Amino acid sequence: MDTEAQHTERDLPSTPQPGPERGSRSARFPALAALLEGPWRKAAALFAVCLVFLLLLSHFVLQPFLIPSGSMEPTLKVGDRVLVNKLAYRFGSHPARGDVVVFDGRGSFTDEAPEGNPVGRAVRSAVAALGLTEPAGNVYVKRVVGVGGDRIVCCDKGGRVRVNGTPVTEEYVHPGDAPSQVPFDIVVPDGTLFVLGDHRSRSSDSRDHLGSPGGGMVPVDHVVGRVDWIGWPFGRWSGIGGSGAFARVPAPGGAHG
Repeated sequence: MDTEAQHTERDLPSTPQPGPERGSRSARFPALAALLEGPWRKAAALFAVCLVFLLLLSHFVLQPFLIPSGSMEPTLKVGDRVLVNKLAYRFGSHPARGDVVVFDGRGSFTDEAPEGNPVGRAVRSAVAALGLTEPAGNVYVKRVVGVGGDRIVCCDKGGRVRVNGTPVTEEYVHPGDAPSQVPFDIVVPDGTLFVLGDHRSRSSDSRDHLGSPGGGMVPVDHVVGRVDWIGWPFGRWSGIGGSGAFARVPAPGGAHG
């Protein structure tokens, strides 16, 4: 009898115990759990916070910008990473002659067009905002040569651009380049800018779009910001100031000659 009772007791179903397959993910993947709960978790969180901070800084204050072409040589070279001051024109200031600016060329340099896949655009925008890739094809960097109301004529007998009747000696123009091979005589509409590249023979700028919609003039509200510094490579680390070439140019309406 005792033997039969013992046999019956052993055959009773036991209470199922949770095995590794029924436990938590930590039990199934102990190595992964250790990573997520260890120093890597803190590092990942810190990286995410830094990334968000950099994106916010880039969007509102100071954006890195990769120079994709030689149109601004010798001031800016291909591969330079410059820092664009987005606050330069936010508090009542306006772009001035001689400033190097980054702007959205849609409607002046390029036709307005759909921007494609929004997810891909957002990713590219975020990467470009960190200066890790070239900006979108509608973003340009040029130097302001004329502001609203200016009359700009090229070229005088000395081969110089005249702004409001005053000849301008543009010391920043690429050695060997003429101020322009294309003659023009234009008045810049209010609220817009006339911009040129420093490497005039290799720059597609306002001169090339005089007959386009918008006349090649860049609306002031399309300006992203002012290029104030070269941040990379370290050997070219320097500030980009305005040019004194326009110091003697009178205000619009005060032209002479």
